[in-house]
Order: sequence, then structure tokens, then C-alpha cells
Amino acid sequence: MPSLIAENLTYSYSSKIKPALSKVSLKLEQGTLTALVGPNGAGKSTLLSLLQGSSKPNQGEITVDGKPLRNNRSQVALMPQRGKLNWNFPITVEGLVSLGRVNHSKSTCCELEAALQRVGISHLAKRRLDALSGGQQQRALLAKTLMNPAKIFLLDEPCSAFDPPAKEDFLLIIRQLADSGFTVFVSSHDWGTSLNAYDKVVALDKIILASGSPQEVQEKLSSINYLRWKL
Repeated sequence: MPSLIAENLTYSYSSKIKPALSKVSLKLEQGTLTALVGPNGAGKSTLLSLLQGSSKPNQGEITVDGKPLRNNRSQVALMPQRGKLNWNFPITVEGLVSLGRVNHSKSTCCELEAALQRVGISHLAKRRLDALSGGQQQRALLAKTLMNPAKIFLLDEPCSAFDPPAKEDFLLIIRQLADSGFTVFVSSHDWGTSLNAYDKVVALDKIILASGSPQEVQEKLSSINYLRWKL
């Protein structure tokens, strides 16, 4: 049974402008790693916000394990884009990660250490965020997200701060999350060979253009001569 199903989602920021998303439907299966790809302005962040429940669609429905999202939001966690956050706040890595607990409830040392180990930054626990590289900050943000007791993780442009080798390492971390039974949905505006690491790709530009394996999606976009896409 799919972990999350979205049906015919339509969303507009104003009645005077065209919808940011139109009749978007998708299924995210448990234990899979899926990429959400599309150019800037395609509606990727908007879709993730809808799937997490921070925004409500004008039309359409979202269910998690057969229940309406509003009754099951605790099962979905969103990792926002790094560039939208203030990294000059005087806090340590472990301080940030501890804030990932729902309702800021007190986390145990074991939970904190497990999250830090999972993303490979246990040795940075006492370091301040503003002393870290962009890639290290991104790992800290993922560890914070993993402190949430969710089973569906939505990651918004998580690889934007990485060079190619570091990107591959990060993809391995989220691959392991999916292999552990979590459902992981990752947005990106970059098309490259790294997408072969995903089980499935969803191509979005306000509507779903294609959905399937990386090869199937690339072939579909080529066949429709999609000029906004970098093939």
C-alpha cells in the first residue's frame, strides 16, 4: 500500500494568477527513494509544502496510509532548503539537531547520537553552525529532520550545497534511509547521472510531465521536446 497518495492537487497563490500546480497526482510507496525534478519555478517547493501539510490545496486530496493528511501529519517531515535559513544563529550542531523533536520535547542522548551518526557528523556535535561548510550544515539539517518520528521524509533541494563527490555521499545516506523502510521524496532542479540512484523520478512543471524510472522520464521529456529541461 502506498505511504502517501496525492490526487488532483491544484494550488494558486492568488485567484488573479495561473495556478502554481494543476491537477497533480502521485504515489509515494513505502521504502522507496523518489526524485522530484523540474526547472526553477516548476512548483517543487509548493508541492512539498502541500504534502507536508503546511499549505492546503485549493482542490484535491492527500492521504497517508489511507487517512487524510490532516489526521496523519506526524508521519510526514519536511527538510527545507538550506538557503532559506539563517545559519548565523549562535547554536551548536547538537543544539540544532535536538530541536527536531516534535513539540521540542526533550531528546535522549541515544536519539541524538543516532541521528548524527546516520549523517556522518558525530565528530561535529559541539561545533557551531556558522563554523561549518555548506555541506556540513546540510547534513546537520538532515539530522534535525531525522529526529522527527515520521516515516515519510520530504527533502527540498538537499544536494544544492555539495560538490559531485559529496553529493554522491549524501545520496548514499538517503538511499540507506529508504532501504531501512522510510519513504523519501527529494526535490531537485538538476538533471544528471546521479538520478540513477533513485527508484523513481517525477518530472514537474506545474503539471506532472512524466513519472517512472530515470530512463523512462528522460525519454518522455525528449519525446515531447521539453525545452525548459536540461537534457
